[in-house]
Amino acid sequence: MSPSRSQRPVVICMIEDDEGHARLIEKNVRRAGVNNEIRHFTDGTSALAYLTSEEVAGNGPMLILLDLNLPDMTGIDILTILKNDERLKRAPVVVLTTTDDKVEIQRCYDLGCNVYITKPVDYDTFATAIRQLGLFLSVMQVPDA
Repeated sequence: MSPSRSQRPVVICMIEDDEGHARLIEKNVRRAGVNNEIRHFTDGTSALAYLTSEEVAGNGPMLILLDLNLPDMTGIDILTILKNDERLKRAPVVVLTTTDDKVEIQRCYDLGCNVYITKPVDYDTFATAIRQLGLFLSVMQVPDA
C-alpha cells in the first residue's frame, strides 16, 4: 500500500482484543513488506472514537482490520456504523475473526465488508494466512476518504 507522491499513506486500523493475535497479525503483515502505520485498538469504543474523530474521519486513506468478537460491542455493530458514516463508508474493511458461521459471513458482506477471513486455529496456518493477507495489502488500492 505504497502511496503516490500526492497521496497520504494508508493507515491500518486494527480492532482486535486478543493481544496475541494482534502481535501475530502485525508481525506477519510486516514480514510481507507492509510498513504502513498500524493503530491497534482492543475494543470498539476506542476504535470508533478514533475513526470518527474530526482529525481522522475524511482525512485520508484508511484500511480497517476488524475482529467480530470484542468485549464491548460486536464487530457487526462497528461495521454498521462505519458503512453508514459518509466519511468512512469507502474505507475497506477486512473482517478477521474466528467465526466461520455462514450466516455471519453473509451478514458482513451484506453490510459492506470487503474481505472476510476466518482465523485458522493452528499457529503456523494462522501466520501463513496473515502473511498472505500482508501480500494482498501491499498491492491493493485504497480510496481516499
